[in-house]
Amino acid sequence: MDVMEQIKKTVEESPVVLFMKGSPDFPQCGFSMRTSQALKECEVEFDFVDVLANPEIRATLPQYSNWPTFPQVFINGELVGGCDIVMDLFEKGELQKMTQDAVK
Repeated sequence: MDVMEQIKKTVEESPVVLFMKGSPDFPQCGFSMRTSQALKECEVEFDFVDVLANPEIRATLPQYSNWPTFPQVFINGELVGGCDIVMDLFEKGELQKMTQDAVK
């Protein structure tokens, strides 16, 4: 399976997935930390991919999503955005609803 297919499969099979630097327990950048914290506070299960441990995914994901930076959050196969957008949605209470609807 090529990297683009692997990304597509991950995004389509995971209701909520975070592509980040590091892991939710050990984030490797502040933006990834804030984004994973917001998802944790939504109290839903989410998958993550450490782009630092997967350089091919790190190089290919921006082409797949048409989004140049990390982290990237996908809900129900759709790109939500990066840290700023996710934090804005979280502060408005919208991220909680989006994630909870996705995992039902």
